Amino acid sequence: MVDESLLKELKGIQEKGAASASADEIMKMYEFIKQISIENEDLKEELEDMDIAIQFILTDVDRKSWMTVKEGVLNYGEGDVDNPSFTLSANLEVGAGIMLGEVDATSAYMAGDITVEGNLQDAMAFQEIIELALEAYEDLVEDL
Repeated sequence: MVDESLLKELKGIQEKGAASASADEIMKMYEFIKQISIENEDLKEELEDMDIAIQFILTDVDRKSWMTVKEGVLNYGEGDVDNPSFTLSANLEVGAGIMLGEVDATSAYMAGDITVEGNLQDAMAFQEIIELALEAYEDLVEDL
């Protein structure tokens, strides 16, 4: 079960918008994705055959974080990850916008607002993870 207090925090962050989000608030979205990946069947199915390591760099605040998916288990943390499948770099507002569903990652990539180094297929799979998590989030916050 997703922690209700986390959902309420995320709802407040989303209401403020990506332009007001902090790097610490983005980490709360990682925690939500981890929690929802345990109970959401669509997301579990998406993750079960994945083996990726994602490095995120927020360029304007000099902050690094990572997310890994291996054997259906999603983990995350701050700092560097070994052997990333891809590295996504963006400023804080765009990075938060992607995680909060305000910014489409493909459009941001095409516009040059994010850079992706490494496996683009894995980057597209990650976008699918975000989309499924955001769909689940929308369903959950309706009930708050």
